[in-house]
Amino acid sequence: MEMFSTALPQLGDALALVLRPEQLMFMLAGVLLGLSVGVLPGLGGIAGLSLVLPFVYGMDPVSGLALMVGLVAVIPTSDTFSSVLMGIPGSSASQATVLDGFPLAKKGEATRALSAAFVSSLFGGLFGALILTFFIFIARPIVLSFGLPEMMMMTFLGMSMVAILAGRLPLKGVVAGGLGLMAGTIGAAGAGGSLRMTTYDIPYLVDGLQLVIVGLGVYAIPEIVSLLRQDRPISKTGTLGSGWMSGIRDWWTNRWLSLRSATIGVLIGVIPGLGGSVVDWIAYGHAVQSAKNRDNFGKGDIRGVIAPESSNNAKEGGGLVPTLMFGIPGSGSMAVFLGGLALLGLSPGPHMVRQDLNVTYTIVWSLAIANVMGTALCILASRQIARLTTIRFTLLAPFLLLVITFAAFQAQQSIGDLITLVIIGVLGILLRRFDYSRPAFLIGFVLAHQAENFTNSAIQIAGARFRRDLETGFAYIFTPITITLLVITLASIFIGIKQSKNIRENLETPTGTKRAPLIFLLAITAYLAVAVADAWSISRLGDKVFPLVVGSITLLASIALLIRMRLKPESDDVFIDYERGQDDGGAPHGLWRTLGWFLGLVVLTGLFGFILALALFLPLFFRLRAGVSWFKTAILSVSGIGFILALAYILGRDFPGGMLQAYTNFPWPFR
Repeated sequence: MEMFSTALPQLGDALALVLRPEQLMFMLAGVLLGLSVGVLPGLGGIAGLSLVLPFVYGMDPVSGLALMVGLVAVIPTSDTFSSVLMGIPGSSASQATVLDGFPLAKKGEATRALSAAFVSSLFGGLFGALILTFFIFIARPIVLSFGLPEMMMMTFLGMSMVAILAGRLPLKGVVAGGLGLMAGTIGAAGAGGSLRMTTYDIPYLVDGLQLVIVGLGVYAIPEIVSLLRQDRPISKTGTLGSGWMSGIRDWWTNRWLSLRSATIGVLIGVIPGLGGSVVDWIAYGHAVQSAKNRDNFGKGDIRGVIAPESSNNAKEGGGLVPTLMFGIPGSGSMAVFLGGLALLGLSPGPHMVRQDLNVTYTIVWSLAIANVMGTALCILASRQIARLTTIRFTLLAPFLLLVITFAAFQAQQSIGDLITLVIIGVLGILLRRFDYSRPAFLIGFVLAHQAENFTNSAIQIAGARFRRDLETGFAYIFTPITITLLVITLASIFIGIKQSKNIRENLETPTGTKRAPLIFLLAITAYLAVAVADAWSISRLGDKVFPLVVGSITLLASIALLIRMRLKPESDDVFIDYERGQDDGGAPHGLWRTLGWFLGLVVLTGLFGFILALALFLPLFFRLRAGVSWFKTAILSVSGIGFILALAYILGRDFPGGMLQAYTNFPWPFR
């Protein structure tokens, strides 16, 4: 009680400090920058915070905190624009929003989806700030109670969401999730450094595949290609639907779902290492599992927007708990945030809560106020930005392609980033075409690294304890928390398998001939067989167990699917092929010819560098593919190149170079 009585005056002092006009201006600057970065797919909080770090050095601590927190708080709100309007996850924390937000935009209800998402984000952000206020005092025993076994079980709980996202055939969901896990193991193993599915002759793969590239490849490229083939606006009705008040009413109707999802977000955020890549999937899975009517999920159910958006903003408040109390980042953006605190002369840890409580509460109030600012700006702009869904998509696609290409290149600043983006993009197209769950693949990829690390570490420690004493070993693994999480995980898998048929990324289920689905599954099976053989050849036990077990299980599932293909007729769901359906089959432009435009951009970039490639690609695309006049072609091409130049200059980033740059010494931006 004494601690709380001491804290309350400092809470008021911190509010008065944050509400000074100078601090509000810095916060507004951070919010505007966060909105700008969040709208662009693939960048996210890490890129935004990295941008402001050079300016933070030497600033007054309160002003610097207002700037950074303003940016961090609003990105999970603004990244909703691309998730809903384009079907492209704005960041790793907005992947689940695509499942229902984008179908709503296609139905002409983009404004409704955006406003519901923004209000949910506001609620989640304020809830996270409120919980952070109290967690500063009570979270220490909670955070410290999570050891390796608990972290391992939390990761398994995240992986259990694959069950709810498996689609019509659970076996296809297992194959997709296992394929994502195996993709996540490519490169040097975390434990012993053994190389898996690569060699030192391919240095690009040593560090593994990057999440930003996998996310853009699995979601952005398939959706852009699909819409480009149909050559029409994103909204099939050509309207924006009801105003933003409709979305607010939707949130109020589902306010208890929003509260539960925000609680999930805070709890996931508090646990260091899990971060934002899984929280929206868990919240989405909860929304489906707790709903009475699940038929519209994946087709445009507003609850599928409210749940993940409530959780991904709330997790920022939760993520600040271990960051401020222990100096342990709860996510990638929190790691950069720690760097910003160091530049401001602040040292996170228990002493910060005790000695600099006013600074700690400055962060809390900044988080709350920034959420209000960001949400208000997004709601005011949502109807205007939603008009993008009524523009012919062929005019939007080149701008999206150049932003995605630029964002993907920032992963390792290598031409390999673009090659990988094309390969993952083709995989995403085929997963979508043959009804393999892309969310399941992505969740497997996201959790592969930490699942392997936590599992290996927990097994090693438990093994040592078992050798000493069986009772001690069991006590280490089977704590009350792990048992509770295990029960929840098993229940999630059981309920998820029963309900997975309700999660559909497409409305119809056309079946085609056996040939195309069979060839794709044979290719997956061959890859898995090679991956299992590669894992078996690794000498270090700790580096081989995870890919060997996961690969073997996934390989068995793919073989089971092959057997089903052998036994079932062509009308069975195992032969679903959307190329023959209404979604893609009715498109006037061919699949591979459309993808060839993006491939052409990458090839031109490899030859001449990115800017010179755009100078060739954009006029050709607008004139030949979009069919606009030469005057409009010139205006659109210059606008696209000017935009990407301004973006790169502001962010201080380089462009992909080509073979031409290897033999010449061009100035920026041609190098």
